[in-house]
Amino acid sequence: MTMFFQRLLSAIALIAACAVPAGVGAQFSLKPQASTGATVVTDQVRAELLAWAPDGVQPGKPLWVGLQLAHIPEWHTYWKNSGDSGLPTLLEWTLPAGITAGDIAWPTPKKIPIGNLANYGYEGTVLLPVPLTVAPGFDASQLEIKLKAAWLVCKKECIPQEGDFVLRIPARSSTGLSSNTFAAAFAASPQPLDGAGSGIDVEAQAIKVSLAGLPASLQGKTLEFFPETGSVIEPAAAWQQAWQGAVWTARVPLSGQRSESPTRMAVVVASGGTAWRIDTPVQGAWPAVAAPATMSPALEAALKANAAVGATPTVSSGQPLGLLAALLGALLGGLILNLMPCVFPVLAIKVVSFTQEKNQAARLAGGLAYTAGVLLSFIALGAVLLGLRAAGEQLGWGFQLQSPAVVAALAALFTLIGLNLAGLFEFGSVLPSRVASLQAGNPTANSFLTGVLATAIASPCTAPFMGASLGFALGLPAWQALAVFAAIGLGMALPYLAASAVPAVARALPRPGPWMDTFRRLMAFPMFATVAWLVWVLGQQSGIDGAGALLALLVLMALVLWSLTLRGRARLLLATFSIALAAAGLWAVGPNVTQPMAAASSAGAPSERWQAWEPGRVEQLTAQGQSVFVDFTAAWCVTCQYNKKTTLADSTVLADMDAKKVALLRADWTRRDPAVTAALAQLGRNGVPVYVIYKPGSAPVVLSEILSVDDVRAELAKL
Repeated sequence: MTMFFQRLLSAIALIAACAVPAGVGAQFSLKPQASTGATVVTDQVRAELLAWAPDGVQPGKPLWVGLQLAHIPEWHTYWKNSGDSGLPTLLEWTLPAGITAGDIAWPTPKKIPIGNLANYGYEGTVLLPVPLTVAPGFDASQLEIKLKAAWLVCKKECIPQEGDFVLRIPARSSTGLSSNTFAAAFAASPQPLDGAGSGIDVEAQAIKVSLAGLPASLQGKTLEFFPETGSVIEPAAAWQQAWQGAVWTARVPLSGQRSESPTRMAVVVASGGTAWRIDTPVQGAWPAVAAPATMSPALEAALKANAAVGATPTVSSGQPLGLLAALLGALLGGLILNLMPCVFPVLAIKVVSFTQEKNQAARLAGGLAYTAGVLLSFIALGAVLLGLRAAGEQLGWGFQLQSPAVVAALAALFTLIGLNLAGLFEFGSVLPSRVASLQAGNPTANSFLTGVLATAIASPCTAPFMGASLGFALGLPAWQALAVFAAIGLGMALPYLAASAVPAVARALPRPGPWMDTFRRLMAFPMFATVAWLVWVLGQQSGIDGAGALLALLVLMALVLWSLTLRGRARLLLATFSIALAAAGLWAVGPNVTQPMAAASSAGAPSERWQAWEPGRVEQLTAQGQSVFVDFTAAWCVTCQYNKKTTLADSTVLADMDAKKVALLRADWTRRDPAVTAALAQLGRNGVPVYVIYKPGSAPVVLSEILSVDDVRAELAKL
């Protein structure tokens, strides 16, 4: 039996190394560390100066810099037209001769209601990109960029803040790793339209906007409207819009405090996350303007009241109390992770090996090796996650299971383990003896690999206390964030480490005997159950064709393994045939496994109770006075599925939701979705499950990851 587990883990290491899809390694490039002074952190905002120069600093080549503002939940900064109150972010550049800066390419804002007012601004994370122009003949080993930025960050109160930034860009080296970040900002910016035939007519108390040339797919849809010129309209007022054939029209009330009378106006209209910008002439005589004002009286009072509270940001040097709380939460979350169903199959392997080891010193060495495997794996996953996020990817905890290729590889790996445990084959019969017994003389390596395997299958789960710790970790310096990931790993490994160090635990276990062979075969079924779950997860990502293709390939893999256990001429014939058949199957149906479904296909039809979450939907419902319950979930999250089938399906909970007229939204994170990632970040979370209750005029309430009927009903009773 000892040789069995040694060979098992040796083969797992080989298969896991070969299971990484081609090209995946290229995605894990870590962004170079920004030079000192590129980041400023306050209690409300993390501001970072970024650059994108794919061809280096050369005349005629694209060169962009931008200030990225990451707001904590409920805080916001402002667009170029801030609306009823607020101030736009100001950027003042200090550049060497030969480099000039353009205007900010403002991303499309959102309307932010504040009482009976409305502002235009940004929540979550936003990048304000600025193009730089390089003059012919510019020659320097590196480009040093200095920025003095000022922004106003508001919730119910407003705090003016500013920061000084320094960033150095190698003149001849590529810094294209920020391309995804800038590409996302460009995608969020309005697309320019010629708008021939568009115009604005001034009336006594309103302006009538007529926009032509918009995409035909928009006809009949309700659009959002943002004028770039401030102090012209009433942002919070109700207004009418309609389509007259292919022309969109709107009648928008004029502001009683209007201070501008432009002859041309640039306006932005948006729908479904895409926006368009049209610069159009203004016709008609403007009514008399009010006295000019730079800010509303309410904002001016807020600024004076808060001038002494954080008017000058400080560069973050860590938050000791917050970090200690995050480390403790991560440790407790890791401990609880051992109770998650996704971890049981791997822990079963470790329990069997634990019962076989008679020597206390060897048992302790195995415990330490297993702990090292778990710790290093969590740190490695954390480093990859931080690196990809720094490179512009919108990812969260469990990101690896958002890839169909990774899900398929894990399904194949657990099928292989299950077939071995069931006795279909032994590794010594299908692999060269030198390979199969590669680690036979080093059992600690087997324990280490078990820790790696346990982390691979457990990492998508989020236990209580983990969610807040993971969300907090992503805003910390890299070494502090990795310490939080290590604390999760330590918590997960701690029970086994303690058991291996206490002789009384070993004495309490049954002695090795024939029962272990039966137990070994029994453990094949948790492995197959894990495979069934992974196939279901893949079906949510790649559809029924992808799940069916994966099942067919797993059957062919089992056929190949069985044929390799035969002897004599039959082995050669059947093995050749089965390998050829598996290769043909991989060529024929393999692409179905890794091909994600289109978003519309995977979303499915919403149920009567639960509707699909989308950006801005919560704000729309709460603005109408309705409370909202949002379920952030994923098919690969076992805890999510358990809560969905128990607490969220409970008749008393649903009755309470109906009585309170709570709207139910489900945000599906099964596949990579930057909008869901951004929404989780606003809540200070980085993984699922997350359950949130939104009440009009109140801060959102985030519930525990493990839901109970009583807890949910208690929160609903407060609405």
